[in-house]
Amino acid sequence: MIQDIAPRIYDNAFRQETPDEQSLIFHIRDNAVLVKEAEEAICFPRYNELETQNDSYIYLFAIDGTKFFLAPAIEPQSGYDYRGIMEFRYKKPKDLAFAAAAACQLYNWYSRNRYCGRCGTLMVHDDKERMMRCKSCGNMVFPKISPAVIVGITDGDRLLMTKYNGRIYKRYALVAGFAEVGETLEETVKREVLEEVGVRVKNLRYYKSQPWPFSDTLLMGFFCDLDGSDKIVLDEDELSEAQWVHRKDINVEADGISLTNDMIVHFKNAE
Repeated sequence: MIQDIAPRIYDNAFRQETPDEQSLIFHIRDNAVLVKEAEEAICFPRYNELETQNDSYIYLFAIDGTKFFLAPAIEPQSGYDYRGIMEFRYKKPKDLAFAAAAACQLYNWYSRNRYCGRCGTLMVHDDKERMMRCKSCGNMVFPKISPAVIVGITDGDRLLMTKYNGRIYKRYALVAGFAEVGETLEETVKREVLEEVGVRVKNLRYYKSQPWPFSDTLLMGFFCDLDGSDKIVLDEDELSEAQWVHRKDINVEADGISLTNDMIVHFKNAE
């Protein structure tokens, strides 16, 4: 999946850092990242390339010791252009594509929390952890991560596959949805399945999780069995299509990106 960048090591521990000459710099605007593409590979400006250097860069994380920073402003760089964040799902090398997506998630959080939501005072960066703090009222704001479930509903050798309604992504997917306040993930699974496709499920089995930086989400995958009628009642506001597909008829190949794809391929290849 997109976060699987081994043998490279992603280190997201918060530290007070300053850029060195080889640090990589992200500049983001309108949900697009400044990047250069050459020979089917992407690269980002290094600190020693920048004409303007100061101490206003925000440390994000490191990969194999290389430090990554957000730049609040940057001079135009020759050969670089802005690319929408969703394009990085398919860019190479994979570790830099993942870094760009994670950087955009953090950029959006920083930019949306400049002022205190309680009293309106300008927030400051905490110096001990990744947190925005209000000096006036003491409000603390941490990066937003929304829990959500991906659900593989099975009935013997059939999998219930869906397509989203009104989204750019047109490939097959699975039932999915965000956890609501006060409910367990298991309750989220059952509620979302009933709401989106009108069936009931049992025997929930946790599969694996995935940080999904494109929507500030932590995805948790579950497989479960159909409980009762297989008649689909489609929520047309959420889905354009839902159907039971036999394992032998699943025409989906591994893309190494999403938990949804991983779950579909896992079911397809199961005995």
